[in-house]
Amino acid sequence: MSHASYELKAVARERVGKGSSRELRRNGFIPAVIYGDKQAPISISINTNEITKRIHAGGFMTTVAVIDLDGQKIRVLPKDYQLDVVRDFTMHVDFLRVSADSKVTVEVPVHFINEEKSAIKTGAVLNIVRHEVELHCPASDIPEFLTVDLSGLKVGDSVHISAVKLPAGTSPVITDRDFTIATIVAPAGGMEAEAEA
Repeated sequence: MSHASYELKAVARERVGKGSSRELRRNGFIPAVIYGDKQAPISISINTNEITKRIHAGGFMTTVAVIDLDGQKIRVLPKDYQLDVVRDFTMHVDFLRVSADSKVTVEVPVHFINEEKSAIKTGAVLNIVRHEVELHCPASDIPEFLTVDLSGLKVGDSVHISAVKLPAGTSPVITDRDFTIATIVAPAGGMEAEAEA
């Protein structure tokens, strides 16, 4: 399902605040916090290069990690990270502690397949309403992505969440309506104009 878990080495931070965070970044580390699971938050520092590689590899926010904090192994899920707006490097990461039976809320990307077996092949346009869907799911079984099969869809058809096969134990956060993920629409110039061209 989700990407394989990975391990990050971390060191506990004694000092917190802007000054100590700047000093950490100068020395190749970034400040981070582990919170949740009814335990006190822990301030840590992590190697900047390691965490940046993980963020840019994809699936960072939906992959459970193990943080090795001085020999203590803590299972976490990244909940947020901040990038410097000018230089695009990682400034801070928040991690949520997870146990084997934890349920988490994550945004999972949507992938579309079989476009060539739908009206898109003859010039229709796929109008994506939701690139990601927010789901409640077990922390140990987060889907890497949701797959939407477009086979047989015609102009005017819509794909709703009810048409998407969700993994066991997973449910959408929005439950009060059958929300739309994508629609198939005619191109701006119309289908006939496309066919003549």
